[in-house]
Order: sequence, then C-alpha cells, then structure tokens
Amino acid sequence: MKYKLLPFLLLFTCVGFAQTDKKLTAKLDDLVKGFNGQVGIYVQNLKTGKTAAINADTLFPTASMIKVSIQCGLMDKIEKGQMQYNQKLVYRDSLLYKGEDILGSFKDKDTIEVSKVALLMITMSDNTASVWLQKLVGGPYINNWLEQNGFKIMRVNSRVPGREAIRKRYGWGVTTPYEMCRLFTMIREGKAVSAAASERMYRNMGRIFWDDKAISQIPPYIQTASKQGALDESKSETVLVNAPHGDYVFSIITNNNKDQRWVPDNEAYVLIRKVSALLWHYYEPKSDWKSAEGIEKYMLNE
Repeated sequence: MKYKLLPFLLLFTCVGFAQTDKKLTAKLDDLVKGFNGQVGIYVQNLKTGKTAAINADTLFPTASMIKVSIQCGLMDKIEKGQMQYNQKLVYRDSLLYKGEDILGSFKDKDTIEVSKVALLMITMSDNTASVWLQKLVGGPYINNWLEQNGFKIMRVNSRVPGREAIRKRYGWGVTTPYEMCRLFTMIREGKAVSAAASERMYRNMGRIFWDDKAISQIPPYIQTASKQGALDESKSETVLVNAPHGDYVFSIITNNNKDQRWVPDNEAYVLIRKVSALLWHYYEPKSDWKSAEGIEKYMLNE
C-alpha cells in the first residue's frame, strides 16, 4: 500500500460510521490555532460513540507510545505459551540503552522477572526494558500482531528489517491518533490478545509515573490508562479515562515542533494539558475539581 492512499482509507475507517461531535471539534480547532508545529487529535466518547478529529488519519512518530504495541506482542507470546509472565531473565550489559533508565543501572548477570521488565517499560517508559522486550518478542512478531488485528499504520520501525526508510522519518514507531485510540479501546474492552491479557495490560497502563501532562488535568481519584511519547520535535500522549458519565479516549500527537525545550512549559506540553482539561470539563461539566494550590512543585518528575 502506498502512503499517498492512506488518508482516504483511514478517513473511511476512522469516521465513516461514527457521528462527529461538531461542538467539541470546534473547541479543539480553536485550541490548536497558532501552535508552532503539526498536531493530530482523535477523541471518542466510548459511551455515545461520538468523535472529534483533527488530522486523526495523519502519520506521526509514536516515540515511546509504541511500547503499548510491544506489550501486546509480549502478552500474545505469553498467551500462546511461548513465554511466561513470571519467568526469570538475565540482564546483560549489552542491553543498555544509554539514558537514565532504572533497568540500565542493573549489573551484568542480574536477574529480573518479565513482569517487572514489562512494568518498567510501561510505567516508567524505561527504554532499556523496552528494547529488551522487543528483542525477546521480535519486532516482526509485534508488527504481525498489529496487522492481524486490523492496524493499517501502527508499526514498530526500529530494529525491524525492511523498515529502515520509514524509521528515518518517524523513528521507533509510526501511528495515527485514531489507531492509538483504537488500541487503547481494544485493551479496555478486553479484546487485545485475550480478556485476561487485556486486564493485565490495563492495570500496567494505570500506574504511569509520567502524570504531569494530560493526567494532571484529571482528578487523581479518576482511573486513567495512558502512555506518553517524547522526542525533541514531537510530544504525544494517549489516555483512556474512566469518567463518571462514561469512558472516553483521546490521543494528541505533535510533530515538527518549533519549541524543542525539555521543560514543563514546552508549547506541546501546554497544549496537551489544555486538551485534556477541555475534554474533562466537556464530558464532566458539573465537576468542580481543580488542582491543589502549589501542586507544581510536586509535578517535577524530571
């Protein structure tokens, strides 16, 4: 399939059978005006089925959001008996992904269970853990699972033969805002791998350390499942919110950002917070919750 045909095909897939929430779409359009970069947003109220979309069928880099796909590939292998969730792994120094990862501080020949490596990959976005699990599961295996489950765009690029060209453009993984939301919804509904595997994955995705962007705009007593992604030029987040009046899911992905600072007031981070706040109050209009005064000093996660 040639990429120039994708927008039409994805548009049909995304919104062909969904009712557009025109009021919400207009609010999102106003919010993204003037952003110095490319923005893609997809939102769906899982109770009513209504959607709002801005460039929802456009290809974007996943950055660390691709780790949700790696988790699905891992669970598929476990479901088939090819791996065990509690099996012991032996860490080797050659696995190190340079950075500030927790797993990267391990010593050569230390042991750790698959379950803990998976938890680090999702909750802390530990890159060493993620690369290790991708190596164990196999990039082609993960991409095959995605293809078999109807994902036309989302793929792992890095360390996958034949995807070198698209990796140069999109990095570790590629997706669309719509497909990120679809994957989260599959997991929420118990349809990713199996009901049991989905439940385990959803629990992992509800323990996110990086809660200072979209999640910070949602009351702490409301359950959320999320995954974040960040590169110099791209910031993104996908969240499924178990809201009182019905679940909703949204993905916001930015690319080619002018503001490439790694600071709390980065323009993309500010936009992600604004979108999350807008959606919370749109779906829960009677909520009077607001962040506690002085919370900023407790949101300095890095």
